[in-house]
Amino acid sequence: MPVRLLTQSVLRWPRPEQVLDEVRAWAVEQRRGRTSLLRVGVFGSYGRGDAGVGSDLDLLLIDAAAEGPQHQRLRHWPLERLPLSCDALVLSPAEWQALLAKGSRMARELQRDLRWLD
Repeated sequence: MPVRLLTQSVLRWPRPEQVLDEVRAWAVEQRRGRTSLLRVGVFGSYGRGDAGVGSDLDLLLIDAAAEGPQHQRLRHWPLERLPLSCDALVLSPAEWQALLAKGSRMARELQRDLRWLD
C-alpha cells in the first residue's frame, strides 16, 4: 500500500522487493496456522518482475484443503494483511495439476509468469 513520506504530503508506492518480502512474511505466518498451505506464488507483474506504481498483487495459493467455490475459499485467508490490493486464486494440488495439463491461455501465462515465494 502507498506509504506517506514523513517530510512531505506525497504518497510513495512500495518497492517491488518490499512487497515480495512482506508477502513472504505473510505466507510464513499463514503456514504456522494452516498446514494445508503447500505453496504461495505471485504471478502477473510481480511474477514477471515488471511491477510498478499502481500494480496490484496476483497471488496463487496451493491449499490441500481447498474446496467449494473460489469466493468461499478466499474467506479463509486474511488477504487484507497483504501490502497491496490482491487478486488471489486458491487451488488444491489436483486442481493446479489439472489446470496445467489443460494448456489453456491462463495455464501458459501462469507457467511463464509464476514466481514461487517458498
